[in-house]
Amino acid sequence: MIDKLDLLLALSREQHFGRAAEACGVTQQTLSAGVKSLENQLGTRLVQRGSRFQGFTPEGERVLTWARRIVADTRAMREDVATLRRGPAGHLRIAAIPTVLPMVAALTTPYHLRYPDVRLSVLSATSASLLDLIENLEADAGLTYLDNEPLSRVTAIPLFQERYQLLTAIGGRHDDRASITWAEVSRTPLCLLTPDMQNRRIIDQQLRASGSEPAPTLESNSMIVLMSHVRTLHWASIMPAVLADALGPMPGLRAIPIVEPDIRHTIGLVVPQREPATPMVAALVGIGRQVARTLGGDETAPMASACAVEARRAGVP
Repeated sequence: MIDKLDLLLALSREQHFGRAAEACGVTQQTLSAGVKSLENQLGTRLVQRGSRFQGFTPEGERVLTWARRIVADTRAMREDVATLRRGPAGHLRIAAIPTVLPMVAALTTPYHLRYPDVRLSVLSATSASLLDLIENLEADAGLTYLDNEPLSRVTAIPLFQERYQLLTAIGGRHDDRASITWAEVSRTPLCLLTPDMQNRRIIDQQLRASGSEPAPTLESNSMIVLMSHVRTLHWASIMPAVLADALGPMPGLRAIPIVEPDIRHTIGLVVPQREPATPMVAALVGIGRQVARTLGGDETAPMASACAVEARRAGVP
């Protein structure tokens, strides 16, 4: 039964018979036969079939909800039993919004030092897709905003408060400024993240609150692309202070704190709302709480210092 539910979940993720079969490492015929067998066991049609995948029936959608729960609990049980024998081991997948990626090392470094048998993967995702990855068992945890848009079916651990800076090229019109207001930022030619990013939606809200409609002349889902355009002196950008801190000195660029108002949003660790949590996720939550205490709830605490503190806690000189 569990194997068949895994096939159904793969079909839900891929929305395509061939890709789902490939993801599961089976033939398309094997996948179709497994789904058909599950339908026979449950006595109802789960998938709308045609020349290609056409979606799930209402019964299929309900079974998917149960499948996620059953498969997640089965994986947790297996991991829990294995941990009793050898300690945490396996594959831990963390999804993170792009602006938080530079601070992930504050979690993964002490985790790796403490649990070397766990293989770590870090994925970049928007805040919405991150929650979908957790819901669909494709990620075990996430780093995202906690207080700007609704969260559901996750447990949240606050890590720090995100603040914002104007990234500008040295030699530009703001060279003499130690800080800058949002109203002044709104009159600056900007390149920003794409609107599907929650960071961009936060910035848009604040620019509108300052009396201007956001009108960036360049958008990208990559901070590297934005930084390269800022260097040309034709654009400025807006970035979290944690990103500037993690990147360190940036030749040709400077970051100016944005004030009036000094807005902040909470970044945190989110994990599935499940009891008991899997040993690997429970260990990550423990390290997350320690990192939160190290940062003191403020992103201005250096990420390198947080990594060093957590490494010492893990017993590494």
